[in-house]
This record gives sequence, C-alpha cells and structure tokens, in this order.
Amino acid sequence: MRMAAPAPGQKIKVGVLGATGSVGQRFMQLLNGHPWFDVVALGASPRSAGKTYEDAVNWKQSVPIPPAMAPLVVSECKPDAPVFKDVKIVFSGLDANFAGEVEEAFAKADVAVFSNAKNHRYDSDVPILIPPVNLDHLDIIPAQRKARGYDKGFIITNANCSTTAMAIGIKPLAAKFGIETIMVTTMQAISGAGYPGLSGMDVLDNVVPYIGGEEVKMETESRKILGTVQNSVFVDADVNVAAMCNRVNVLDGHLECLSIKLANKATAEEVIDCIKTYPSITKDLGLPSAPDHDVVYNPSHDRPQPRMDRMVGDGYTVTVGRVRDCNVFDIRMVVFGHNTIVGAAGGSLLNAELCVVRDLIN
Repeated sequence: MRMAAPAPGQKIKVGVLGATGSVGQRFMQLLNGHPWFDVVALGASPRSAGKTYEDAVNWKQSVPIPPAMAPLVVSECKPDAPVFKDVKIVFSGLDANFAGEVEEAFAKADVAVFSNAKNHRYDSDVPILIPPVNLDHLDIIPAQRKARGYDKGFIITNANCSTTAMAIGIKPLAAKFGIETIMVTTMQAISGAGYPGLSGMDVLDNVVPYIGGEEVKMETESRKILGTVQNSVFVDADVNVAAMCNRVNVLDGHLECLSIKLANKATAEEVIDCIKTYPSITKDLGLPSAPDHDVVYNPSHDRPQPRMDRMVGDGYTVTVGRVRDCNVFDIRMVVFGHNTIVGAAGGSLLNAELCVVRDLIN
C-alpha cells in the first residue's frame, strides 16, 4: 500500500471491531504499517475475548497475519474496556446483528466510528461517505453531534460494496452530464458473502441470481450518495436505479454492467474523456492510502476483468471499460471494483484519513 501524504505529529491510536471476521481481517491487513494510525485495540465476540489475535482468528487473507498484531489481546466490543481507553478511531467490521448499538456506544464515548455495517447507512444524520464522490457530505457531522449529544465522536458509514464501485464509476458522468436512470446487473465475488459464505455446492459451476437485500441497497444508497447536503439535511439525488445482483464464482471483485440515461446527451467518446480527465480527488487531498487515480478507463475490448484488474491502485481504484452507445438509454459501460478494499475496509480507511485531513479527529 503506497504511502504519500504527510503524517500528523503523532500516530493516532485506533481499534478494530469485529477484528476476527472477513472485513476485520482486511482492516488489519490494510492498517499494517499505516503512517497515521496505530492499531492498539481489537474487539470481537465474547468467545474470542482474552485470546491473542493469532489464536482467536481463522485468518483467510493471502498474506500472513501482521507480526505486530498477532500478539494483541482481543477484548469485547465495549468502549469502557481498558484497551480502548486512548483510542480515537474505531473501524467496524461488525456483523449487522450487533453493529448498531455497539457503534453508537463508541460514538457516545468520544470515538470516531467508521463502519462497514449497514445499520446506520439510512440514518438521517449519518453520511454514506465515498471521498471521490461526496466528500461534502462531511458537512452533516456537526448536526449529527448536536442531535445525538456526541462531543468528539461521530459515525460515518461506507456504502455497500457493489454500490461503492458503481458510485465511483459513474461520478464523472453525474458531475458533467447528469444522470436520470441506471439499470445495473452485477456479478459479485464470493468474498462479499464473508466467511464461510456460500458452500461449494452452491457456487461451483453456478451463478446464484439472488443476494439478500443487495438490490435494495444499491437502489437506495446510490440516491443518498449522489445527493447533496442542504441546511444540515440530506437531499437524495433524483435518479432512478434498478439493480439485479448475482453471486458468481470469483474470489474478489465485483463486475457491474450498466445502462445509463443521461440528463444531457453525450457521445461515448465524450463519456470516455470525462472519465479519463476526472480529478484524482483522494490523491489531491493527500490521503496516504489514495491511489494515483480513483477511477480509470481501460480501452481494451474485454476489460475490466476481476483477475486482471482487482489490484489496480492497490485495490482502491475503480476501473471502467466497454463504454459505448446504448440502444435503450444513452450509454452502456462496465464498472469493476475490489469489493473488500475500496468497497469495504479500504473505503472506511480512506474515510478516516479524510476526517484527519479535515481536523474532525480530536
């Protein structure tokens, strides 16, 4: 993971909630050696509490457990636990069955919460933040603190992994031409289901044309993400989204086929140009995990592909390809993003880095 931006004078102490789970493991991997953040506290279920991380976790990443993190002792996910005493940030990979109340408790205890869970995404004062798309949604944080009685704490969520890739991929079009309607069909990796996820009998030699709640998430979240903040209130974008979500036999990376109706007509060449010239927002902000480009265009006739493109920008870059005219709407295109990096743990990491830059961590 490339590090570029200047660090604060002293590393910020952070914790990971749900550290033994699939997203939690990715958090641990991405936080290893981070120039701004120092992992000092791990939270997980009571059955893991009291064990060292290496004893508690069923590690499934393609690299070894970071040596500095292996001996850390896992605690229960309680803000008054001693290990969380000096923590200013927690990254939450908690299961949705537990995340809501736990994250609220940490925010009330003056901790900034960056959540991968769905529980607070639809709250009227919680942003679904994607820095290359809607960094102005941070403007809601003062209102959130006031309404909830938080002092230094707050809650920020990232989007569903399929929504994130789509939002980053279409943002250049939305900014330049406006978007009225999107029809999207996804081919989503099995890692998106967590571990153990689907059985081999379900996914081998197969495509499953159903992922519970996924289509509604894409259709709902994208309107909030592409919308605005006006007078400390979210105003959803006036865009219609119809999603069809499928689980496919790919380990990492979600591929999405979109047909888009633009508010202002544009040729395929104009759309390609606006993608290629879209600013590198996270890099320009000086975020240390930022890729060189948040979104790139691949001109090859058969790209993007999961195996070939999942690690573009160390997994933080969304790749767009096959931009062409559409016989039904205006433009067709293929969008691809790494679901557990930019679409999950890495997205939350960028959100935290942005809040450091914006002086919201105190």
